[in-house]
Amino acid sequence: MEPAVSLAVCALLFLLWVRVKGLEFVLIHQRWVFVCLFLLPLSLIFDIYYYVRAWVVFKLSSAPRLHGQRVRDIQKQVREWKEQGSKTFMCTGRPGWLTVSLRVGKYKKTHKNIMINLMDILEVDTKKQIVRVEPLVTMGQVTALLTSIGWTLPVLPELDDLTVGGLIMGTGIESSSHKYGLFQHICTAYELVLADGSFVRCTPSENSDLFYAVPWSCGTLGFLVAAEIRIIPAKKYVKLRFEPVRGLEAICNKFTRESQRPENHFVEGLLYSLDEAVIMTGVMTDKAEPSKLNSIGSYYKPWFFKHVENYLKANEGGLEYIPLRHYYHRHTRSIFWELQDIIPFGNNPIFRYLFGWMVPPKISLLKLTQGETLRKLYEQHHVVQDMLVPMKCLSQAVHTFHNDIHVYPIWLCPFILPSQPGLVHPKGDEAELYVDIGAYGEPRVKHFEARSCMRQLEKFVRSVHGFQMLYADCYMSREEFWEMFDGSLYHRLRERLGCQDAFPELLELRSPASLALRCVLVSGLIGTRREVGETSHVRFWHVPLPLAGFQRQPGHRLWLSHKQEGARIPE
Repeated sequence: MEPAVSLAVCALLFLLWVRVKGLEFVLIHQRWVFVCLFLLPLSLIFDIYYYVRAWVVFKLSSAPRLHGQRVRDIQKQVREWKEQGSKTFMCTGRPGWLTVSLRVGKYKKTHKNIMINLMDILEVDTKKQIVRVEPLVTMGQVTALLTSIGWTLPVLPELDDLTVGGLIMGTGIESSSHKYGLFQHICTAYELVLADGSFVRCTPSENSDLFYAVPWSCGTLGFLVAAEIRIIPAKKYVKLRFEPVRGLEAICNKFTRESQRPENHFVEGLLYSLDEAVIMTGVMTDKAEPSKLNSIGSYYKPWFFKHVENYLKANEGGLEYIPLRHYYHRHTRSIFWELQDIIPFGNNPIFRYLFGWMVPPKISLLKLTQGETLRKLYEQHHVVQDMLVPMKCLSQAVHTFHNDIHVYPIWLCPFILPSQPGLVHPKGDEAELYVDIGAYGEPRVKHFEARSCMRQLEKFVRSVHGFQMLYADCYMSREEFWEMFDGSLYHRLRERLGCQDAFPELLELRSPASLALRCVLVSGLIGTRREVGETSHVRFWHVPLPLAGFQRQPGHRLWLSHKQEGARIPE
């Protein structure tokens, strides 16, 4: 009885403290309290529900029978939208807070939401070495099933909650990408519902132009309803070597050499300062030395990036055998290193042993509860960006990241980029080795200003024929954006498939939230009609409120697409 009374008293005191300080104060300044008491238990319930549901659905084989019916329902929704006059753009009905991206897609409030309840693994064909899945299947679901039957994806991105649809319509990468390419390069077929409600299947040989245009298109060509992905035999462990390297030139040379060695199944680098890094290389194996076995994914184990840092501090290399699924999701528990800013003591052994089994909190729940004030703070004082640059430019790129944002650790992941049609391809006609440079955290550069600093970084990436992952905020103008990405096939298909009136253009989804209504001041203060990208049906509104930080002067008006009629102008 006494423990229950003590717990009730503590809860009462906590609620009283929240009432005195205010909920917003607690969420901003003591966010760990809210995360530990509420979000961690709720996240655990989410995980258990989805795991049990996926297991039951696959065992009972109900998903394949229901899949066709669900696709027909999506087609029905699209046709009803057309019959009602196609007044607004369409988008998926999945709430913006459920996505793994830290961006908040406000466009969903003004667009027609098409409900897509497709979250099941449909079939595993070990003879053809193919898994067929619906778009909302997560990487956690995929690894739980495939590794249990001795198979895996050639490229399996780290975080459990990443979905197949997000990795195709956006992009995905893993430390095996130097062998297999990006996530899109292991896909063999896509099934989509188009703007007119028709169903289409595309492969490299059937509707090939659409097959190559879908990756990175962010749902602006159609609704993905299924995908077929290659699978390969899996082994029990990853034999992982850790090698600390000092000096930027030595780091770049070592990383490039290891990325070019075909015998390495996995290659990854963690850069802890401008001239200190740990380079990791791994191969799959069925045998392990018991004394070197490390189940790094266990809840009581140190966060992976902290564990790797110990090799750097000791200035000596090491060899470990990590269970395959633990390796795939090695960065999940700490959300790379983002969780240290949310729960500062999260890697403390006491916390890990007592509460580590509930970590990490769902990124979607963190977004849902962050509030407008905290969201704005994140936008202005927090960086989450992945820039893809040619490997030959790695040293120059690291210097640029260091000078412009100064965020550490930095994630280095190599990948081969084939010469194929689509939004992203090498400058030449041959495949080229690239590297993903991931920066996640609070910038330490003096006088950091998100827009100007990121525009400077984007300018460098364009200059070396690199690419910016589109899950994050993009500050480029229209001309700059299409200088970075090859839009020739994309625009041709949008016109042919009737997408202009059905889906927003890609750039319109990638702008920061404050610019999401794609408008400019007619008076010439900012932008031109070409930057808006609208080709017809331009209407004028008088707006009485400041937009995106600009004070409206008398006589100024705004250009808005006819698709935004009735949209609320943000204050």
